[in-house]
Amino acid sequence: MIKVTNIKKSFDNLQVLKGINIDVKKGEIVSVVGPSGAGKTTLLQIIGTLSSPDSGELLINGTNVNSLSQKLLSKFRNENIGFVFQFHHLLPEFTAIENICMPAFIKGISKKEASKKAMELLDFLNLTNRAEHKPAEMSGGEQQRVAVARALINKPAIVLADEPSGNLDTKNKKDLHNLFFTLREKFNQTFVIITHNNELAEMSDRIIKLEDGIVKL
Repeated sequence: MIKVTNIKKSFDNLQVLKGINIDVKKGEIVSVVGPSGAGKTTLLQIIGTLSSPDSGELLINGTNVNSLSQKLLSKFRNENIGFVFQFHHLLPEFTAIENICMPAFIKGISKKEASKKAMELLDFLNLTNRAEHKPAEMSGGEQQRVAVARALINKPAIVLADEPSGNLDTKNKKDLHNLFFTLREKFNQTFVIITHNNELAEMSDRIIKLEDGIVKL
């Protein structure tokens, strides 16, 4: 599903990634761990096509994303990759259902169909009663589940999460971690998760350790 081959990335004179090689299978949940500054977020941004490597190759589901034009890359990202961040990045002026629908609108899905899909996700996540609530009217755990629903609305093959439970209390962390495995069972999605949470990392199918820009074996 994801094949990273000899990916390198520098910022000015600082080489952050020094030749990363990773394979992630379809339906696999992989946690990426390592100290701050190891290159975890940079790697996730490259896998998510939000940043380009200086060299190396990235294949997602057989597509060499490095070869795509910006327009095709944006379309590919919208249709194939969902993102969940530590800080949910919900738009404060919009309701839960409106936030969830945003990626579907970008894809060109009608408001009626997008709203139907969003309500199905809200129901699945036990958030139907929050559909018309704005982020400020929801708890942190509820906001993060809305962010997960937003990531899922276009049925992406891959979900990338950067410290998704880092801003949650213990109960909501556990609920979110269990949710990822429920989603994998239901949709057979592939997850790559950056985390400092040892419990989540140990639950994963596999742990990839980054240190000083390389994969530690």
